[in-house]
Amino acid sequence: MSLSMGACPHAWQQHHLHHRGRMWAASPAFRRQLFLLRSLAPTCADGGRASSSSLRPHLMYAAAGPVYEADAEAVVRRITPPLDRARHKGQAGKIAIIGGCREYTGAPYFAAISALRVGADLSHVFCTKDAATVIKSYSPELIVHPILEESYSVRDDERESVSSSILAEVIKWMERFDCIVVGPGLGRDSFLMDCVGNIMRHARQANIPTVVDGDGLFLITNNIGLVEDNSLAILTPNVYEYKRLVQKVLNCEVNEENASEQLTALCQKIGGVTIMRKGKADLISDGKKVTQVSTFGSPRRCGGQGDILSGSVAVFSSWARHFLLSNEQPKETSVNPMVLGCIAGSLLLRKAAALAFEKNKRSTVTTDIIEFLGQRFVVSALDFHLVWQSFYLKISFLCCSLEDICPAGR
Repeated sequence: MSLSMGACPHAWQQHHLHHRGRMWAASPAFRRQLFLLRSLAPTCADGGRASSSSLRPHLMYAAAGPVYEADAEAVVRRITPPLDRARHKGQAGKIAIIGGCREYTGAPYFAAISALRVGADLSHVFCTKDAATVIKSYSPELIVHPILEESYSVRDDERESVSSSILAEVIKWMERFDCIVVGPGLGRDSFLMDCVGNIMRHARQANIPTVVDGDGLFLITNNIGLVEDNSLAILTPNVYEYKRLVQKVLNCEVNEENASEQLTALCQKIGGVTIMRKGKADLISDGKKVTQVSTFGSPRRCGGQGDILSGSVAVFSSWARHFLLSNEQPKETSVNPMVLGCIAGSLLLRKAAALAFEKNKRSTVTTDIIEFLGQRFVVSALDFHLVWQSFYLKISFLCCSLEDICPAGR
């Protein structure tokens, strides 16, 4: 039966709203948006909002054993330092990226600028001379050191002296850094790899946390001793890099049915390292337990997101380390700051990627994601509720960024 507006305005309005609500609720656009927003909403196991008072993760069970779903927002809140007028430049973090060659200049830039966007005060890039000018042209915010060399530019009889000179130049800066990232845009030149291996050895001696990504993982897969028994090392392999690590270290193939157990075994075999196995859910382990971050991110898999992650993890790991060293509560001294850094970095990238995709859809690229690392962005969630057989529209707001999780003015 049709209703005319003149016969009963109130009944007509109810019928019209009911009809439009049913049509919108059934639309693909609404279902996609609602799924995205519900996936992003921070919840605890009981369905409530995540508590900021604990670093302890929630236990979930997988077929292979316990996997802990991290209370990632609580981790971010606890380890992110407040912005204080009494602080000076550098106290919020000094990060160095070791990478960048003729072919690859974007990756070190993405990692370095992401570190700044997350909140580090200073971000350095140590790269080859060919890459330096290009990387400098991307942003004046970065401090670029054109000191690395590739084989084509070094004579055989000069290799030893050039390698020593490169290491000496890096050592001048090393003690200033809170964390280094090895691998973005590094390439696989043999001489360059040898030089970076020496840099990693010195960083270990100086107790500088080291995030290894990209071609850095190719380097350590063929020289496990560079990270063996190093509790300040973080490896962030993708599916292919993880496969090579498992084959090299465990001498077997990747076992998805026992993923958590295999990841734990890999960490234990290498000794002390923290590994973040990137995937649909990021699995993180230091050989003691497996934690996951499964917040929905983006279906867009453009290159460069791993570089954002490595720069973010470097900053959060240094913050977590400082937080735990200055923390007076003994119960938290056993928490691994490298694991906390991985949890926080994973969450922030996933939320930024989701927001970038919501705005740009298929055209989303890495620079779009970087823009959402820190800024506040509000999206509206349209939800319908059935009350007395009628639909009514509820508009709610969801804010997802580092600023929303941990406001600068707190």
